[in-house]
Amino acid sequence: MAQPLARLADIGAMYDAIFVDLWGCLHNGLEPFPEAVEALRAFKAGGGMVVLLTNSPRPQTSVRRQLARIGVPEDIWHEIASSGDAAQEALMAGMVGRKVYHLGPERDLSFFNDLPEHLRNLPAIERVALNEAEGIVCTGLFDDLTETPDDYRLTILDGVNRGLKMLCTNPDLFVDLGDKRIFCAGAIAKAYEEAGGKSLYFGKPYSPVYELARMRLAARTGFDFAEDRILCIGDGINTDIRGAMAQGMDSLFLTGGLAADEIPSVNGVPDAANLEAFFQAHQLDPTYVAEKLR
Repeated sequence: MAQPLARLADIGAMYDAIFVDLWGCLHNGLEPFPEAVEALRAFKAGGGMVVLLTNSPRPQTSVRRQLARIGVPEDIWHEIASSGDAAQEALMAGMVGRKVYHLGPERDLSFFNDLPEHLRNLPAIERVALNEAEGIVCTGLFDDLTETPDDYRLTILDGVNRGLKMLCTNPDLFVDLGDKRIFCAGAIAKAYEEAGGKSLYFGKPYSPVYELARMRLAARTGFDFAEDRILCIGDGINTDIRGAMAQGMDSLFLTGGLAADEIPSVNGVPDAANLEAFFQAHQLDPTYVAEKLR
């Protein structure tokens, strides 16, 4: 059973680096969580390395701009690694063809346009209509405030019937934007698979984004960090925690995010009975558990 944790500082000395999820952990899409900000600032001040590890479909430069817009201070982290970063490598390698249909909002166009230098000289990717596409790139729903995956049944069936692969830039099924739960690209990709199609994933819990995070950490510090000296923090049991366990890393599961309705807390302490049932249902066992990042 996961060990209850009051504050990150109680175990901070055991780890050289932390990989921290964003939505539900550091912010709610509208504003940062003050206690989480101070926890990361204290860990960093103590000599720890902080990597923001996110399933955002956008590259790190765009993630940085988004964090600045909602008021997340830059002095609490060292590096960012996003699902969008990892998926860009697959896109430019042509894993779903060079003519692709973009399923997602215009705000995600940075995924196609904001390429790192080492990818800019590769053959170009052309965004085309679905009937001309060799593959699909899903960054999300066109309007995630009003739509659900059911609104994409015809698009999904068309792609599946034509044998198109779908590159999913964000494996998350949903996130909480303030008090509203909205669907993400992972929900479309799941529906695509359920219809018989093939979806490709590069964010958590899959290894490419962890490899990218470790590569950026090593480039910054000059050495590799052992798995047992990295703590992964997140509120997604099937993304953050499953991914950490697959990588052989310790994890801190935050119950106050996506699982808040399933695991109520009393005076800031997650209910033990609900916790046990939740972990048994998912057949996962995080190292630590807390309501929020403090």
